[in-house]
Amino acid sequence: MIPVVGIVFAAAFVRSALGFGDAVVAMPLLAMVIGLKTATPLVAFMGPTISLLILMKGWRAGDVKAAAKLIAASLLGIPLGVYGLARLPEEPLKIALGALILLYGVFGLARPGARIRNEKAWLPWLVGWTAGVLGGAYNTNGPPVVAYGMLKGWPPEGFRATLQGYFLPTGLMILAGHGIAGLWTGEVFRLFFYSLPAIVLGVVLGGLVNRKLTHALFAKLVYAFLVLMGTALLVRALL
Repeated sequence: MIPVVGIVFAAAFVRSALGFGDAVVAMPLLAMVIGLKTATPLVAFMGPTISLLILMKGWRAGDVKAAAKLIAASLLGIPLGVYGLARLPEEPLKIALGALILLYGVFGLARPGARIRNEKAWLPWLVGWTAGVLGGAYNTNGPPVVAYGMLKGWPPEGFRATLQGYFLPTGLMILAGHGIAGLWTGEVFRLFFYSLPAIVLGVVLGGLVNRKLTHALFAKLVYAFLVLMGTALLVRALL
């Protein structure tokens, strides 16, 4: 129980401080401690809980219109991702996805001031649709939305709140899917219940860090975490 609570706290802290990244922290570590079949639904319960806690206080900082467009477009992309998962080769696509995330993270570290100029009306729809496809196929809907938010230049608090507005409904859909698949067990509920104080503490402390970050430091941390995500995907696909 102690390792699980510690991992959950670290994941909630990262998600609250940066706006994303909890699954990258939690999934590999929890899978080693409690197994993949228990870790997956536990992380799925964590996601919407963290989003709700953040939005309870910080929803005003978010871009509601941007989040709504991204959500609507993702709903259109998710079925295609699920369809493709059953028919396309998995490993080459994972390698390509990991490489793209890694390259974008490196690009961001090299040019942290890069911004979208003269945004076209279709761009957020394309970003959301792409995120939906990736989410339906590999549960990795975050990177396109993170990249879009960084190129839009959202400030740290607004970035964090807007991402939660996007992640909350998509996370609830994933959670419901796990329930339909029979992954909600007594052990999952027990671990989630005992982890709730750690989730709350992680969100509170992460929020304090988020408000202290300058835009420049926040950008470096986000891009560095994207490099970590891309590297992790590549390693898992190649090994």
